[in-house]
Amino acid sequence: MFLSFSCCASLSPQLSSQLYARSTNSVVGLEKVKNLITKTGIPSTIASPLDSLQKGNWVKLICGASFEDVVDIRNLSLVYTLAGAARGIIPIRRPWVMISVNDNEDLHFRKAEFDPDDCPTDCSRPCENVCPADAISYLGKSGVSKSINAGAIPYIRDVSATAELLKQDDVDAIEIHTSGRQAESFQELWKGLGDSIDKLRLVAVSLPDIGELTIPAMNSMYDTMRVNLHCLNLWQLDGRPMSGDIGRGTTREAIKFALHLASIRDKPKGFLQLAGGTNAHTVEGLKREMLFQTTTISDKSNGEKVNFNSFESSHALISGVAFGGYARKIVGRVLRSLQSEHGYAHLEDYPDHLLKALKESLALVGTVKCYNQS
Repeated sequence: MFLSFSCCASLSPQLSSQLYARSTNSVVGLEKVKNLITKTGIPSTIASPLDSLQKGNWVKLICGASFEDVVDIRNLSLVYTLAGAARGIIPIRRPWVMISVNDNEDLHFRKAEFDPDDCPTDCSRPCENVCPADAISYLGKSGVSKSINAGAIPYIRDVSATAELLKQDDVDAIEIHTSGRQAESFQELWKGLGDSIDKLRLVAVSLPDIGELTIPAMNSMYDTMRVNLHCLNLWQLDGRPMSGDIGRGTTREAIKFALHLASIRDKPKGFLQLAGGTNAHTVEGLKREMLFQTTTISDKSNGEKVNFNSFESSHALISGVAFGGYARKIVGRVLRSLQSEHGYAHLEDYPDHLLKALKESLALVGTVKCYNQS
C-alpha cells in the first residue's frame, strides 16, 4: 500500500520574509558552530565510552541528582555533547545517559522552595550568584527568582521507580550515591534494583573519602554487586561534593582522593573517575601529580614507576572527570539569557546562543580531551 501525505499553507509576504531571515541566520550561525568545532579539533567520529575510560579522557556531565528541569537538561546535554564530539552538528554515536539514586540521605538529594513573593522587586539576587549547585534562576522581567532544586530537605529516591526507569531503552547507566558507611543500605538498594540492571552498560558508585575505611567499604559494595554485575563498573571519587566553585583549591580534595586510591594495589575492580569540586583546574592538578592519562604511578618507597591499576596495565589509572555545578554554572549564564529572551527553547534554534555556550563548554571539556594536541 502506498500512502501520500501533503500539507499546504499560505503565508503573508511579511511573515515569509521573517521566516526566511531567521532560517538564513540559523544556517549562518550553525556554520560558525561547525567552524569552531573544526578549528578546535573535535573529531567528526567519537570513540566509544569504553575507549574513553581506558584512555583516561572520559568526561561526564552531572546535571544534578535533584535537577529535573527537562528543557535545561536537554540544552546542557546538547552543549556538552557537542563539546565532546558534536552530536547533531556532526553525526556521532549517542552519549550514555545515566540516572542517579541514593541508598540513604545524601547531599545531592535535597529539595526546597522559597516564595519569590518574599523577594524585594529591586533585589540584586545574590543568592543566584553564590548558590553552589546553580539551582536558583531568574525567571523573567518580573524580577523574581525561584529555587529549582536547592535546599536542605533530604529525600531518598524510590528504588522501585528507579528500577522501572532503568528498563527503558534510553537509559544506559546508573550512579549510586552512598556514604560508604552503611553496607546494609547499599545491599537493600542493590537488591531492590533486581534484574533492571541487566540492560545497563555501566554502574557507577559515588562515594566520599572516608579514610582507612574507604577500601573496605568499596570491597564490601563490590562483593554485593559482583553476583549479578554484567557490565562495566566505575568508582566516582567525590572529593568535595556540591561545591561548584572555580578556584584551584576546590579541586584539591578530589585529586587527593584519586592519588590515594590510585596508589593502592588491592582495590576492587572498576574505573576511577573524579568528581566533587572539579573545574577547569582539575586536569592541571592531575598533571602535577603525574596522574593524567597515565598507567603508572611512582612508588614512594623506592621511587620506581609501578602499575597499580585494577584493570589491564594499558588502561589509564584515572579514567576521567565528572563536571557538575561548575559545568552547569558556566553554560547556565547563556541558557538563562536564552530563556529570558525566548522562553523554554531548543538551543540549536538560536545558533548565536549555542555558539556562546559551546565556547564555554569547550574550555572545560578540552582540558580532558586534549583537542588539537598530538
